Amino acid sequence: MLKIYDSNNQANAIRFVDYTLSKLPFQAEVIQTDRGSGFGSQFHWHVLDRGIRHVYIKPRRPQLSGKVERSHRIDDAEFYRMLDGVIIDNSELFVEKIKEWEDFYNYSRPHSTLQGHTPYERFREKVGLMS
Repeated sequence: MLKIYDSNNQANAIRFVDYTLSKLPFQAEVIQTDRGSGFGSQFHWHVLDRGIRHVYIKPRRPQLSGKVERSHRIDDAEFYRMLDGVIIDNSELFVEKIKEWEDFYNYSRPHSTLQGHTPYERFREKVGLMS
């Protein structure tokens, strides 16, 4: 899930986690974060109040959140490179472009780690919706 906020703080982290949880077709059991300023005690207790366990990765260990790091690398290499040199001074247009990218990434882009499937295809496979 991708979303743009004007600052990196706990209030926006809480908004983002609530947004993400509202979009998931399943119940999250655990949320793993680094110890960044957006994931402090307010965020931690908010997640716990939602009935979800919150765990922190060890400091200076980005490999412990490898899927997130890989996603950021793909976003940098494919989405932001596509925008290289393009000036988007309209936040609504940028949000639209991010939504297009998110849809492409999840529903159309084959992933080598998923044996050429999309994340959506893999999800359907896991829940028994595909033959």
